[in-house]
Amino acid sequence: MLVMSSRRRWAVTAGVMTGMLLAAMEATVVGTAMPTIVAAFGGLAHYSWVFSAYLLTSTVTVPIWGKLSDLFGRRLLYQIGIAIFLLGSAACGFSQSMTQLIAARAVQGIGAGALVPLAMTIVGDIFTLAERGRMQGLFSGVWGVSSVLGPLIGGFITDSLSWRWVFFINLPVGIIAAAIIGIALLEPPRQKRPAIDYAGAVVMTAGVTLLLLVLGEGQSPQALMEPRALTLLAVAIVLLVIFIRIEQKAADPIVPLVLFRNRVVAVAVGVGFLAGIAMFAAITFVPLMAQGVFGSTATEAGSFLTPLMLAWVLSSIIGGRLITRLGSRSLVLSGLTLMLVGFVSLATFTPTTPKLLLTLELVLIGAGLGLTMLTLLIASQHSVSRDQLGITTSLNQFSRSIGGALGVALLGAVLAAGLSEFAADPNALVNPAGRAGLTAAELAGMQGALQRTLRLIWASSAAAVFIALLGAMTLRRGRIGADQVKAEAGKRLVVAEMTNIDPAHEPEA
Repeated sequence: MLVMSSRRRWAVTAGVMTGMLLAAMEATVVGTAMPTIVAAFGGLAHYSWVFSAYLLTSTVTVPIWGKLSDLFGRRLLYQIGIAIFLLGSAACGFSQSMTQLIAARAVQGIGAGALVPLAMTIVGDIFTLAERGRMQGLFSGVWGVSSVLGPLIGGFITDSLSWRWVFFINLPVGIIAAAIIGIALLEPPRQKRPAIDYAGAVVMTAGVTLLLLVLGEGQSPQALMEPRALTLLAVAIVLLVIFIRIEQKAADPIVPLVLFRNRVVAVAVGVGFLAGIAMFAAITFVPLMAQGVFGSTATEAGSFLTPLMLAWVLSSIIGGRLITRLGSRSLVLSGLTLMLVGFVSLATFTPTTPKLLLTLELVLIGAGLGLTMLTLLIASQHSVSRDQLGITTSLNQFSRSIGGALGVALLGAVLAAGLSEFAADPNALVNPAGRAGLTAAELAGMQGALQRTLRLIWASSAAAVFIALLGAMTLRRGRIGADQVKAEAGKRLVVAEMTNIDPAHEPEA
């Protein structure tokens, strides 16, 4: 780890938390402003692409940002990521059409791909294992707070100022974050000119982009089986096979395949992929269950996820403090078991299920996600050397995102198939005016079909978690003892000698 005084480390922490806040808020604030933006520009048919363009570029670029930070240092790459994010934010604010807004969101997403994984990597650089668990839990709190406050802030800015300020407000916040990191974060100089795997980066980006495009559009069995979708899927698979061949021969690959010989990293990526399927299934389909089966309003449906998010944050904080005492294996198995119980119970729901029981099931799922995701991240970081910390951290987030994209696409196709037997528009279930236009028989039939389909979705999610649980059992037993934590604290890169600063002479915070 990098040696810095307590005051400097807290300054760096403030910088990366501010940067992460940008990404966390962007996920919720923009959604609140979108109806107003559509009213200004029209283009309702392109509504989803405002989100898809951002998610696509932010997901595809994550491994590249992680690897480049290993080659060139975290400070430079984090500042570049913030600069690209702010450029995209400004372009969004000045957009004059939906097409311009979508393009600007894609640019914004490229920068966002750096914010979260590099923030987590920097924490891994400057804190010991015991401290790292507490700090990563704190960062999880940023996402929890953002999920609650984001929609409120987005609505206030849109109503009081203009929807454009939803994007402009990022500029001062991002500049502050970049300035703090530039001043506070100290890194050793690079001794050699790194070799960049350009071919691997290009082929991986093309392959993953095509894969995400197919999954994003394949929201029905028919769409997934169309010649165009099958052709794009085949091309994506071929590109990813070529990518693996390139990585096997590259001098310094974007994704070092040797990493997967590390059992902890391999398990973290595999379990993260499967847990990502379940996580995005809950986030995507719980509001639909609330509206379509229980007849809740859109606002009430959104509040169904609050227990899950709060339990996630709380369990992340608790798990971060327990990892050195209990070890990664026991925490991951505990987290996956909680998720499994939650999804199995959720798969038995009926329209008469008490809301208190549903809340408890979502709390179990959220608590399990918090324990599992954070523990896997910290364990995989601890299992690699510093020059592989960036790509290892990025692979954790990348596998979860790809799992989520695949899960939502396949489960969305299951949903479409389950509702395809009805002549009436299934969208009427989540539209009060549409529900009023259905006969009692049509409404009961569609609600019953939706209930059966959602139960199948929850059972499928439980199956993914069960497979993840089997994989997690291959993690080694035991815990990281105090002697190992102290040994890690002794593995320091003495930045002070290179900068003529003695950390001991800097006042402690």
